Amino acid sequence: MVPAALNFPAISPDVFSVTLFGMTFALRWYALAYIAGILIGWRLAVMAVKRAALWRDDTPPMPPEKVEELLTWIILGVILGGRLGFVLFYQPAYYLANPLQIFAIWQGGMAFHGGFLGVIIAAVGFCLKNKVNMAKTADMLALATPPGLLLGRIANFINAELWGRQTDLPWGVVFPGELAQACGQPFGELCARHPSQLYEAGLEGLLLGIVLLWLVFRKGALKTPLLTTGIFVMGYGMARFIVEFFRQPDVQFQTPDNPLGLAYLIGEFGLTMGQTLSLPMILFGLYLILRARRAA
Repeated sequence: MVPAALNFPAISPDVFSVTLFGMTFALRWYALAYIAGILIGWRLAVMAVKRAALWRDDTPPMPPEKVEELLTWIILGVILGGRLGFVLFYQPAYYLANPLQIFAIWQGGMAFHGGFLGVIIAAVGFCLKNKVNMAKTADMLALATPPGLLLGRIANFINAELWGRQTDLPWGVVFPGELAQACGQPFGELCARHPSQLYEAGLEGLLLGIVLLWLVFRKGALKTPLLTTGIFVMGYGMARFIVEFFRQPDVQFQTPDNPLGLAYLIGEFGLTMGQTLSLPMILFGLYLILRARRAA
């Protein structure tokens, strides 16, 4: 047995399920997390645009009723970008051989970095169509995003997916399932892993969200266009880069010679795919912060 390990709580991935005419319909925690995150983000955005004094020249990017229209664009960007990002970044060979599986989103497989690009494309399209200030809109979206990240990562934990590497720390969790228990431990012993989903929830959701709320509502960050966006982008990139040291590596990158599943090896060092995709975010976020401060 693993000393001082925590047993995975007995939580069903389904909030509830009903059977009608021989078919079972279920509301899953992951779907509920998406819905709740979007609704909370929407209310945060509306709260911000209603307070004109928060913005440069006392001018929000759009009236409150326009935020709801933008929400539709953002939802499409998250779903399409997240799915295509997973397909292109993580399993391109599989989906090239099985193209119809690209549309099977109910089987799982979404990538934050792809969803992030999808949101950028959707937001730019909305701003061009409606002649809305892009920098201010980006800041509004940055403020609204962390609640969804927080709830989404908690849902990952409830689903017992995206768990971390093996650990003997007292808060290690014994996740269920054959793959989670395949740590190479002696027969009969349990494998405890880092609850890396909760690390991400705490860093990129809770901590980053609190920082942005404080900067926006207490320090007037929205008066400096793109500052809030830069802090969000760099903050997420840093949080994800750090947590990747504790996450279980992507199985498609693992080989006997590369047990850590590093996507890119440079001598004895390397980067996971998550770290590789996070580095440009860190640099781009830093660029936005410096640009915003120079223009202030």
